[in-house]
Amino acid sequence: MTYTTQFHNGTELNRLYENDRPIHEWYRFVLSFPPHLVRDYVEKFGLGKGQIILDPFCGTGTTLVEAKKLGIKSVGVEANAMAHFAASVKTDWEIEPDELADLGQEISNQITVASLEKILSSDSSYFDITVFSGELRAFGVEQSKLLIKNSISPLPLHKVLTLLDGIERHKAKKLRNHAKLALAKQTVKEISNLRFGPEIGVGKLKVDAPVLSPWLTALESMVSDLQEFRAFSDTPATVFSADARDISRHLTPGSIDAVITSPPYPNEKDYSRTTRLESVLLGFISSRKDLRRQKQRFIRSNSRGVYKLDTDHSWVEDVPRVQALANSIEQRRLELGKTSGFEKQYAKVVRLYFGGMARHLSELRSLLRPGAKLAYVVGDQASYFRIMIRTGQIIAELAERLGYEVLDIDLFRTRFSTATKEHLREEVVLFQWNG
Repeated sequence: MTYTTQFHNGTELNRLYENDRPIHEWYRFVLSFPPHLVRDYVEKFGLGKGQIILDPFCGTGTTLVEAKKLGIKSVGVEANAMAHFAASVKTDWEIEPDELADLGQEISNQITVASLEKILSSDSSYFDITVFSGELRAFGVEQSKLLIKNSISPLPLHKVLTLLDGIERHKAKKLRNHAKLALAKQTVKEISNLRFGPEIGVGKLKVDAPVLSPWLTALESMVSDLQEFRAFSDTPATVFSADARDISRHLTPGSIDAVITSPPYPNEKDYSRTTRLESVLLGFISSRKDLRRQKQRFIRSNSRGVYKLDTDHSWVEDVPRVQALANSIEQRRLELGKTSGFEKQYAKVVRLYFGGMARHLSELRSLLRPGAKLAYVVGDQASYFRIMIRTGQIIAELAERLGYEVLDIDLFRTRFSTATKEHLREEVVLFQWNG
């Protein structure tokens, strides 16, 4: 099948505009798609009040926040507990901004009169850890095993955990989640040793880092944004913690007018690592068992998230293009003599990924109103022995097989692959459910 393609300036399309930062900047994935892309498709689809937008891979809530700003009801589904938490907080605009500002001041005052004042407010030139007589707070053994080594240094971690304890003890329960999200954001961005480029890694180790002041800065931004957008607080936005392949139990049949989303891409990125530090910090995962349980709700998109009982591959057994792609990856592995456990999973990941997407699209059909339009932001990949995976084209074929009408494939942007020396396309696959 041939699709017309709309070409755009990739750099411009992927840029976060300054006026997009309110609410969205409370907490974002590094690889989040920009809010103005959501607005583009809201306009193209002719969506407005009285309709419902679904994001079944809602991440930290880009689609939901933008829909709320536009006064359009939205529903999100997210399997990553930390991302679900962030999306839930970012769409809760009903709290009083002044009360959130008061919380920050009250906790600051409590710290000021506490013995830990210097520890929480210090930088490396102010506090000498060698003369600290107390015991530093730290993660437990099981929690520490979940983290990338040296994600955060001992003293900054101690200060973060002390501040988190102060937040948890504060009397205003309805404000705690906003305060915790502000702390999670700044822990990763300002306090930890983590760096993103776009892979997550560890940069220069910080012996110490301010904690209280960055947290207060994040709270101040929240207060300012809530003052600006609180008039839209009554626009409903619901976020479910669920698997996108099994969402019909959460939503009303025939209730969705449009879908704007970006599922994981088939590559070797373990998406759970991106949020690992803050997930452990806020208690969403505390053990390998917790992590496994969470990852089992993800679309299988990398070899570190494959399990023996997975069956999604059965959804694409009769799709020649997927089978040929998986077979070519396995053949390349044999030719190269690659024998690691992860490399042996590459062909299986491809089958599971596209099978999972087919299962998701099949599950979605009962939730859509006739005429519902869908936009899926996806990207070509070449992670598996440099064999090109044309993700958008394959998802378009799967959608068509399941009864959707494929409308177009828009080019969102291109990325140059140093491995293949080719430009990888990120595209928006557009299709419609006619019932």
